[in-house]
Amino acid sequence: MARSMNLAVLGAQWGDEGKGKIVDLLTPNFDIVARYQGGHNAGHTVYVNGRKFVLRLIPSGMLHPGIICVIGNGVVVDPTALFGEIDELTAAGIDVTGRLVVSDKAHLILPYHRDLDLLSEARRGERKIGTTSRGIGPAYEDKIARRGVRVGDLADPAGLEKNIRDNVTARNRLVHDSVMEVEPVLATLLQQAKRLLPLVRDVSLLLNESMRDGRRVMFEGAQGTLLDIDHGTYPYVTSSNAAIGGVMGVVKAYTTRVGEGPLPTELSGEMGQRLRDSGNEYGAVTGRPRRCGWYDAVAARYGARINGLDVLALTKLDVLDGLEQIDICTAYRSGSRTLTELPSDVAQLAACEPVYESMPGWTTPTKGIRRYEDLPAAAKRYVERLEVVSGVPAAIISTGSEREDTIIRPDVVRQKLGDKLSI
Repeated sequence: MARSMNLAVLGAQWGDEGKGKIVDLLTPNFDIVARYQGGHNAGHTVYVNGRKFVLRLIPSGMLHPGIICVIGNGVVVDPTALFGEIDELTAAGIDVTGRLVVSDKAHLILPYHRDLDLLSEARRGERKIGTTSRGIGPAYEDKIARRGVRVGDLADPAGLEKNIRDNVTARNRLVHDSVMEVEPVLATLLQQAKRLLPLVRDVSLLLNESMRDGRRVMFEGAQGTLLDIDHGTYPYVTSSNAAIGGVMGVVKAYTTRVGEGPLPTELSGEMGQRLRDSGNEYGAVTGRPRRCGWYDAVAARYGARINGLDVLALTKLDVLDGLEQIDICTAYRSGSRTLTELPSDVAQLAACEPVYESMPGWTTPTKGIRRYEDLPAAAKRYVERLEVVSGVPAAIISTGSEREDTIIRPDVVRQKLGDKLSI
């Protein structure tokens, strides 16, 4: 195995693709798993031996003993949420001691960020973005505006107090008839610093030294390419860059989206509810029902192009079991034009109608199948068609929630990834 090779695993749709399972599955190939963006609006769900784990800030590699898990500088960290997640894992018998590292350059989500997030959504009315209202957006706003509070700032109480006082004062000017007190915010933060600072390191130095010494790193993305602040369906996007120059993109065998914004293949009737119930399409963090639709190859091609994907990990194939017919969106119709690429204008995308091709479904269950040759013939034809219309081969196919309910296609792995992975 080429020990110098690293891997990025990211969402190639609108999030919720099943990245947690794929990262957990691949973790034994690596020494370090690093989250590089987003906040605790992410919910990466992993099932191990029938037990459900939801990772929000902590990388999905934490469920494997001995793996170092890194929260990078691009992540915004809510200390309360992080400590809650650590306590949940500890109660479940997962020891994080000495294995969790937080970047000193990561920005903090503070109580006034949550307030401003709620206020911003309320003021948008019908034009709301559909955020999780956890303060992620306002924390990134403060970061870009160069008034944010970084994890490393907790080591300087005097400078921290001035920054908090300035930000709380600015928040009070924005929120009508409400006055937030500086002292309780500062007191809570100083108390949290005692627990957080022992986890803090210069992550860029840690990763650089680790890779120099031949240790392998897997980078775990949150949300998805089509929610990327630059490349997504703006303004209905997250507040960070979910895209990266990566290798493996995770897609569902159909399409889902949480919150507002265009979803060309959305199914509003009985079939949409059937996908939602069969796939348990409810947000791991918020519990909100996800909007469901057929596989959108236009969006998948866009995700592949933006990220330079080599292979796909295709999840939730088993959710389509028992369907008589399955549709695939291969293009959009916009007025008199047929579009084969995702338009950058969100209003145009919202007005697009999907152009479908139909394929027969299968009656033999795929749930739990672990060898590609054991899939029903119609399921194999569906997978192979998705590869053609997406432009990327599927190296991994998930057929259930458990770690073991997975098909590995070694021929695709060898051809596209060489000796990067041993799975």
